[in-house]
Amino acid sequence: MTTMTNASVREFKMPDVGEGLTEAEILKWYVQPGDTVTDGQVVCEVETAKAAVELPIPYDGVVRALHFPEGTTVDVGTSIIAVEVAGGAAPAQEEAPAAPVPAAEPERPAEPAARQPVLVGYGVATSSTRRRPRKQAPDAAAQQAAAAVQSELNGHGGAPATPAAPAAPAALAQRPLAKPPVRKLAKDLGVDLATVTPTGPDGVVTREDVHAAVAAAQASPQPPAAPVPAPAAAPVQAAALASYDTARETRVPVKGVRKATAAAMVGSAFTAPHVTEFVTVDVTRTMKLVEELKQDKEFAGLRVNPLLLIAKALLVAIRRNPDINASWDEAAQEIVVKHYVNLGIAAATPRGLIVPNIKDAHAKTLPELAGSLGELVSTAREGKTSPAAMQGGTVTITNVGVFGVDTGTPILNPGESAILAVGAIKLQPWVHKGKVKPRQVTTLALSFDHRLVDGELGSKVLADVAAVLEQPKRLMTWA
Repeated sequence: MTTMTNASVREFKMPDVGEGLTEAEILKWYVQPGDTVTDGQVVCEVETAKAAVELPIPYDGVVRALHFPEGTTVDVGTSIIAVEVAGGAAPAQEEAPAAPVPAAEPERPAEPAARQPVLVGYGVATSSTRRRPRKQAPDAAAQQAAAAVQSELNGHGGAPATPAAPAAPAALAQRPLAKPPVRKLAKDLGVDLATVTPTGPDGVVTREDVHAAVAAAQASPQPPAAPVPAPAAAPVQAAALASYDTARETRVPVKGVRKATAAAMVGSAFTAPHVTEFVTVDVTRTMKLVEELKQDKEFAGLRVNPLLLIAKALLVAIRRNPDINASWDEAAQEIVVKHYVNLGIAAATPRGLIVPNIKDAHAKTLPELAGSLGELVSTAREGKTSPAAMQGGTVTITNVGVFGVDTGTPILNPGESAILAVGAIKLQPWVHKGKVKPRQVTTLALSFDHRLVDGELGSKVLADVAAVLEQPKRLMTWA
């Protein structure tokens, strides 16, 4: 009976959701042990580098165990939930068993297949989960030789005396086993891995071990520090410090969206030679057109705002200057000109910055573009943006004006040639028809990859966007 029960339990592993990533964080469980599940039922939500994804279970049964709590980062291929399937029959193997490893060789996980960068502007470098074999403890001869070298370094002449029980030098001490993310976490939290008790397979230190070490250190009583008298001449500073929490610092592990964004921005900044140009433009007529379109029955139920016309202006500028819509192929040493525009829109979400894009935005009418923008923003705010929506972008718009910022120097999304930053639209004094009048004014900033976009091309694109926003009738005459 025991054999039959065990055979009927299926282990559902963390899948590769097609994003080219090696791990995901479990955000929320929708089931608990004892719950009945059916084929296709969503059992949990996980977060990868750029998106939250719901995972459906692929069979019917009863939940027997959840292997990881919420908030745990799990490698792809690791079992996360056990489900006892109906019927009691032994399930088919989900994957071919690994070939046996000879006894003389240490067992190592298989090298994962190469993965492609997944997100527009937030690609992730390929990685390997293969673990280095443990270093063997040095034998007595090695210890003696090391002692001799150390003796020479210490300035002692002649052969050192052979100790009765030589101890291994510190330089030859065994290094604790841990994956790079765990080492990074330990470094951020100020934890020495050599002091952590490992609980993972083969003595590997896990994230939980590091957090447990931190909790133990915090729980142990600390000797009171000697009081330091506060300077008598700094009452204002003391009052300001009193308004903060008692903790002087807070450390936040870098993972998920923020981790991927940081890696991508560093890669972009030090790969593509950035150039940023600026133009300040009177958009009073565009703002009037926005108000008129809001009353147009063709836009009933659609989101109409300045971003809609800015996006259309950029699409018109790209049509007039198609070479701006390209990418750099480093391996082939070629410039790849795209004959389609997947327009990325940078969106701030509770999980961080993401850049979904509107597929084939160049072929959409203005009402269709308005509908796509509204859907993109709503989906992003709900945290439901799919990985596919963030792949394949060609150019991007980032609207820093919504935060009251006048302009900025945006960093390119890797794989793209240009990004347009839109500043706040403000009422300012402006020379209009020979007189100074209050006008709606904004500043645009265009960053581009100088390997494939020269100053002339970048200037033409930015000037065209500004011209359309200054005289929106050009949307008809130039389109």
